[in-house]
Amino acid sequence: MGFRDRFYTPTTAKALLSWRILVGVGVGAALAVAGLPIAAAAAAGVGVYAATVVRAMPRGAKRPTIDPFVLSEPWRQLIQGAQGSARKLRSTVSGADDGPLRSTMEGIVEQLEHGLDEAWEIAKRGDEIDDAVRQLDPTALRSKLDTLRGRAEASPSPDADAAVASIERQLATAERLKQQSADTVAALQRTQTQLDELVARASEVRIGAVDTEVYRQEVDDLVIRLEALHQAVEETRSA
Repeated sequence: MGFRDRFYTPTTAKALLSWRILVGVGVGAALAVAGLPIAAAAAAGVGVYAATVVRAMPRGAKRPTIDPFVLSEPWRQLIQGAQGSARKLRSTVSGADDGPLRSTMEGIVEQLEHGLDEAWEIAKRGDEIDDAVRQLDPTALRSKLDTLRGRAEASPSPDADAAVASIERQLATAERLKQQSADTVAALQRTQTQLDELVARASEVRIGAVDTEVYRQEVDDLVIRLEALHQAVEETRSA
């Protein structure tokens, strides 16, 4: 959450029109009475008021600690690849001369790092899904299903049919989760390819050979896709 996003919030609006105004006025008046020039006293009062408002503004969310080694494959490799791409981009931007272009590119890096955070959350959820599949153990379930079907054919009964149906539902759940995992892996692999392309073009942006706004939009589009994918995998928690 950048400063602009933090400023345009209900919390900040309340802080702007709160007792902090009186504090600023009081400080300015006290300094004026103490002999400070009126302009300086007013400026000090405004400064105190602004400082109290800034302190009341919502703080930006702390970035998560990304540790790919807590993940199983292929999630670990995907996150390591994204981290490597982000490092390359930061290195490219750090080599740019100070000025508006570098500031713009640093903003792009921040946006991309937000995308990396999204990829991390996606990978963690994907790893959880894979763990759920491992716990269900489809191979063991299929073996059990074959056994129960044989018993149900030999000695038909409602209990036997219920046992078969239960295993079939568990297998169906495992298959749905496996497909969700495979789809998520494929989507992350596509975003990694796009990320690599963007990083490769960063040097062209740095020297002005590529339109910066077009490049920024492409990064934004990539991050939006990651946000959408994150939302999709989170929805599997209640599916």
